[in-house]
Amino acid sequence: MCGIAGIMFADGSRPVEESCLREMAATIAHRGPDGEGVWSGRGVGLAHRRLSIIDLADGQQPMGNEDGSVQVVFNGEIYNYPALKSELESKGHRFRTNSDTEVLVHLYEELGEKLVNRLRGMFAFAIWDTKRERLLLARDRIGLKPLYYYRDSQRVLFGSEIKAILSQPNVSRELDLHALEAYLTYGVVPGEQSIFRHIRKLPAAQTLTIGRENWNASPKTYWELKVEPDESKTLDQWIEELTVKFDETTQMHRLADVPVGAFLSGGVDSSAVVASLMKSGGEPVKTFSIGFEEEAYSELPYARTVAQQFGTDHVEEIVTSDAVSGLSDLVHFYDEPFADSSAIPTMAVCKVAREHLKVVLSGDGGDEAFGGYSRYTHDLKEAKLRALLPLWLRRTFVRSAAGIWPKADWLPRPLRLKTALTNLSLNAGEAYANTISICRPKLRNALLLGDIREQLNGVRPEQRVADAYHRGGVTPLDGMLSADISMLLPDDFLTKVDRASMAVGLEVRPPLVDHEFLELAARVPARLKVNQGETKWIFKKTCEQRLSKEIIWRKKQGFEIPADEWLRGPLRDTFEEYVLSPHGLLSEYINLQLVEQLYRSHLRHTGRHGAALWSLLVLGCWLEKWTSGDNVQ
Repeated sequence: MCGIAGIMFADGSRPVEESCLREMAATIAHRGPDGEGVWSGRGVGLAHRRLSIIDLADGQQPMGNEDGSVQVVFNGEIYNYPALKSELESKGHRFRTNSDTEVLVHLYEELGEKLVNRLRGMFAFAIWDTKRERLLLARDRIGLKPLYYYRDSQRVLFGSEIKAILSQPNVSRELDLHALEAYLTYGVVPGEQSIFRHIRKLPAAQTLTIGRENWNASPKTYWELKVEPDESKTLDQWIEELTVKFDETTQMHRLADVPVGAFLSGGVDSSAVVASLMKSGGEPVKTFSIGFEEEAYSELPYARTVAQQFGTDHVEEIVTSDAVSGLSDLVHFYDEPFADSSAIPTMAVCKVAREHLKVVLSGDGGDEAFGGYSRYTHDLKEAKLRALLPLWLRRTFVRSAAGIWPKADWLPRPLRLKTALTNLSLNAGEAYANTISICRPKLRNALLLGDIREQLNGVRPEQRVADAYHRGGVTPLDGMLSADISMLLPDDFLTKVDRASMAVGLEVRPPLVDHEFLELAARVPARLKVNQGETKWIFKKTCEQRLSKEIIWRKKQGFEIPADEWLRGPLRDTFEEYVLSPHGLLSEYINLQLVEQLYRSHLRHTGRHGAALWSLLVLGCWLEKWTSGDNVQ
């Protein structure tokens, strides 16, 4: 795992200063503490920071082919590289190393930009083709590894993190107001947007080839997860096929020249990964867990149960409210405002693991593959009811009822119908976008200052999720999973783990996000994923061979901090400083009078606004760091 960066000039005779490349590399040194390398050619330069995992002695980058005409900087792991290397050697390619990086340059010689179709792994890389004078940027199918770029008429800048791009002169920090609204909606900046108007994100499963003759080329999509349910298999056949593929995937993700451990939350997914790792015996795997003083949020007892069952070398730590000091680290390492509060314990568990290892496996992706979130069951009930109600009734009576129904968080749950009524008045994709929003249109419009709203031109962040939902297949569950895999998985959950782990030089590999495993999961019928209200049913049935019923069938528990309570206690002073202060930068975008009303309601327990308030706190802290000065170190 590493960090990459680079520069390409439109004028090929313009030299790239080595000092600029090293400056870019320095900003992402945390991603690769084991080494640094730079390379420059005609109007182009590449920079790399290395975290050595495979071929510790000879895997330095940038790395070239036999004559140096193709150069690469690469972040990630290619798990099928041994087979690819053998194939390429049989075609006459000569290898100097046993690194997966070198496979990329030789595979590029054979296939050009189509090399991505042969790769199984997580990756973001840049290849410079000296003969054709073109730059290829590529990102893995699911979006595990990040890649940002900036392009004007004179230069292209790219990097694993935005801070590498901002280290260069004359890069505008103007905010993208559409990205700001999307952040308020989902707590993350999704898709190709970044929070900075002139910096873009290369989306998952896309390549971008820039030459001096096609300077304004657009990215191309090379893969899309297709939902094609196979109704021909029995339950036992599905369990057998999933078991075999999961074990194959987990063992492939174990490929490394250093020891490999695992995160262990005590939930089904991480427990299944540990069980698969230990099924063939051998030395105990190191496992790592994080808990909280607040018992309602802590899963440590379940993690200990699994660790004892498989005899792992288990390490755990308690996160206290003092962890809120990690908010400054979150703002620094995530580059963009990022409101998933579970980033705080994720950073904590990564720090613990890095004290022992460089590589761990995680259980990320199981919920999106098999329908593990409780919201799926709620929205499936709504989908059944929506199908029974005529469209005219939903758009008239139900919509009117949703508008006048109070948002009364203090009422018993069965009487809190505003969201359900709103969802029933919308089409299926729009309803799901409403479900996963942390700040819905009415509140967003009230929070954003009038001049900001005027500049948004009516663009709706919900449309991205609605479009992904409708691409997802014929059943409502398939649509929800498609939306989550398209947006929440890469832009929230995988981003969270990448930044938290790379901040301390730790590589995290999630087998459940392997694209071949996801393709298999996409063929499992929806009725086997959520079955009679039981989420992730087929995967839980698959895990019955190895895990206890106590672990498999217990109520799902999220990996999150007690944000609601911390906002009322240890974060109160910080919130008032960064959010409510009339002199803060947040006041240039947000209606602070309304925010204060929400906060006072939250303090009195008469409103449940924790997620929105947390997102505003992160945004306020982020604005103070990233838009008030030029220091990105």
